[in-house]
Amino acid sequence: MRIANKTWILLVAILAAIELGTQPVRVVHSSAQRSDTSPIYNVKTFGATGDGKTLDTPAINKTIDAAAAGGGTVYFPAGNYLSVSIHLKSNIALYLDQGATIIAASTSEVAKYDLPEPNEWDKYQDFGHSHWHNSLIWGENLTNVSILGPGMIWGKGLVRNGGQSRSQQQNDVLNAARATEPKQPFGYPNPRDAVEPGWANKSIALKLCRNVIIRDISILHGGHFAILATGVDNLTIDNVKIDTNRDGIDIDACKNVRVSNCTVNSPFDDGICPKSSFALGYARATENVTITNCQVSGYDEGTLLDGTYKRDFKNQTGTFSPTGRIKFGTESNGGFKNITIDNCVFDYCRGLALETVDGGLLEDVTISNITMRDIANCPIFLRLGSRMRGPSGALVGALRRVTLSNIIVYNAEPKYASIISGIPGHDIEDVTLNNIRIYYKGGGTKQQAALEPPEKETDYPEPAMFGEIPAYGFFIRHVRGLEMSDITLKYLKEDVRPPFVISDAKVIDVNHVQMDRASSVPSIILRDVEDFSIRQSFPLQDLRLNKVSSRRL
Repeated sequence: MRIANKTWILLVAILAAIELGTQPVRVVHSSAQRSDTSPIYNVKTFGATGDGKTLDTPAINKTIDAAAAGGGTVYFPAGNYLSVSIHLKSNIALYLDQGATIIAASTSEVAKYDLPEPNEWDKYQDFGHSHWHNSLIWGENLTNVSILGPGMIWGKGLVRNGGQSRSQQQNDVLNAARATEPKQPFGYPNPRDAVEPGWANKSIALKLCRNVIIRDISILHGGHFAILATGVDNLTIDNVKIDTNRDGIDIDACKNVRVSNCTVNSPFDDGICPKSSFALGYARATENVTITNCQVSGYDEGTLLDGTYKRDFKNQTGTFSPTGRIKFGTESNGGFKNITIDNCVFDYCRGLALETVDGGLLEDVTISNITMRDIANCPIFLRLGSRMRGPSGALVGALRRVTLSNIIVYNAEPKYASIISGIPGHDIEDVTLNNIRIYYKGGGTKQQAALEPPEKETDYPEPAMFGEIPAYGFFIRHVRGLEMSDITLKYLKEDVRPPFVISDAKVIDVNHVQMDRASSVPSIILRDVEDFSIRQSFPLQDLRLNKVSSRRL
């Protein structure tokens, strides 16, 4: 009853704020034990027009300043609020009512976004990860901040990369000068990657904040990042719908994070993406994270929010591999710890990816109750690499203590299988896969079965990095301690590659595995494997091998 009373009183107060016009309204909470008040500040009171034509930024920031003096809610009634950089402050909430849209203005002589702040660590990650102020909505070193719905943020004037902030002629000049660019170890910073002054590439950017809530809003066409949170602790993102042209939600070097009930459509980049870059100037883990009840996809941009869910977009080659997935990395200096993902749906996108390649530890992760359909590359990708994009002297990281369970995948791309791959001398450790069913498209050839994927230890991690895979189900390499039980592998069209290829692996326990297999094709190929056992996996007999250099089962 108390919740219902509070909701009703808040609604009455918001309506009163519209009527009164010139004074903030204080809402008294219904509680015998409390007498505190929550002021609400209407942006129209401070001069915002909401007509979609007038630049409302000065009025919006003035409203925020007033609210921040004692804390309160900055209220956007229905309307279209054209804006450049909005400056968040501590102890405030932005509330976008139904029908309220904040629209990112196109850069012009009169509409310019804040300049990207200097960052001496921008040599270790791209421009987008290294700056926050050149955004539609940004905050730094804040506490107790909320962005609430059910309104929308439309990043209409945002760019997804530096090239979009320049004319074709300007880009041609920069491209022609690439040979004379200062040579950096990792290619950053460089003028082609940078977004020009006055332009913005993020809808919401937060740096070193604490106690943040983003709830119920929708974001359309979010730029390089719809939400970029770096070094943000105690972060809640709930019931947010994102339909965007690059990354949806990036959680970078954050602690105590809850992402729930979100829908992210991002055909050209990742949907929900824990990261741990070096953008803060030190390696900080992303840890204590839950991602639950979320959906990710790669439909044509805009067709999630309009409800048409189209899949018509094609590249110039006539093909398209939508991204849209949940991925750890690639930025992975600080690593990932104590993370759980459950009850999530992948549709028309890439599969689950866990990557640590910059020296961080990826450990203590559980992922369960996942369904995937129409997966554009490998359904499960675990990669430990040695790209080491960070200060010199760091050691290769580790990927260990990971459990994947209760996963079903239908209609997965046949080229890449599922991949669990460390690098020579650095094994992925202690991985458990349980109750997993994968239906691949099939169609693999004898030529593919004869391939030997390269190591590519220092390359950018992506399933396609190894080329086509000689197994149709799982390709497992440089692994110690893998338990696989209740695994079913099927193909929709006959595939003459084996279900499993396992090499340079130790302590592999396979139990109750069912797999489609073409005639005369082995079920499992073992190379340089120690302590291997298989049980209850018809038609194979129970078997234990202490050490084998090469064997076909």
